[in-house]
This record gives sequence, C-alpha cells and structure tokens, in this order.
Amino acid sequence: MASHKVPVYSTNDLKSTTDDALLPYLCTLPAPYAFKVDYTKSNIRFALGYSAIVIAAFTFYADRKLGWEAVSSPWILAAVVAYFTLNSILTFWLWAVEAGEVFAGKRKSGETITISSSAKKYTTQYKLHVQYKSPAGKVLQDKRIEAPFTAWFSANGIFHPEPFRSWLASEIDVLRLAAKENEKKTGGASGESEPSKGR
Repeated sequence: MASHKVPVYSTNDLKSTTDDALLPYLCTLPAPYAFKVDYTKSNIRFALGYSAIVIAAFTFYADRKLGWEAVSSPWILAAVVAYFTLNSILTFWLWAVEAGEVFAGKRKSGETITISSSAKKYTTQYKLHVQYKSPAGKVLQDKRIEAPFTAWFSANGIFHPEPFRSWLASEIDVLRLAAKENEKKTGGASGESEPSKGR
C-alpha cells in the first residue's frame, strides 16, 4: 500500500515520512513482538516547552499591563530567568537526552527498544541507531544501520512501507523474528520476507 507523495529532493521530508512509519509498524507486530510506545521523554520535552511558553505569555501580559514598572518587578525578573533556564534545559534535552530518538517502546515481556534516526542534508542515506534491551537492562542488540531512501521511495516520491519494513526486519533481530512469525500466520503472503532492491 503506497502513501502520499513527498518531494524527492527534500531530505527532511523523506526522513520525516520514514520516521513516522516506525510507530505503526512496531506497534502492530504480531504477538508477542508488538511494542507499546513509551512517551516519557516526549512528555518531558512538552512539559519543558509549554512551561517556557506560559512564562513568556505571562511576561508579555505583564509588560502590556504594567509597562516599565514590569521591568523592576522581582516576579518579572524571576520569570525571565526561569524562561531562559527552561529553554537551556530543553535545548540540552533535545541534543543530549533524546538525541534524535524517534521511537521508544516496550514489549509485554519487558524488552525495550529505542531507535534514533539521522540523515544529512542533500544526501540519500537514512541512518538508524537501534538499541534493544532485556527487561533487566542488558543490551541484546546495539546496531547502527543505514540504507538509501530510494529503497522504499519511488522515483516520484511515493513511500512504500513493505520494502522499509523488510529492510528493518533484515537488520534488527527482534523484527526478523516478528517477520517470521507473521509469515507463519499469513502463509508468507505479507511480502516482507525479501528486502527490497529499490525503485
């Protein structure tokens, strides 16, 4: 099943569309391999961002109402310091903690997976860093993989999920097992057993 078109020369659009395809794939794997999304990091990011916005709105309102009097108010000075502090923490969080993370999830059995993606501007390579851990936190797989966007995007910019999923299953152990389980259930009709050679 194909999706909407994206500009084939826009690395950002190609990456965003590919990133967005991870969640529906990983959350709909056959039992017992399906992952449930962990929103902890994104919730912290939103909390930091929205807190900064609320503070900025408060200082703007105070400036409109009090004018120059707001500048000397200890509340306004505290709000300005808090705003810049929150923005600094948010920048650090995005750069050092999330660090390009596009998916974090957990299986019912307790294993976790985190996937970070990157793609340099004006290049066709999509890069992933995958970490798969046991319930006890032991690293079961830590792998960096890459492939060209042309492996799952057609020449006119249509995203084809099956080649993308096949590539992931060929590189990531748990997804390989999930693909085999899916083949058993569907009789190999999914078309995911052979990685795509591109379009």
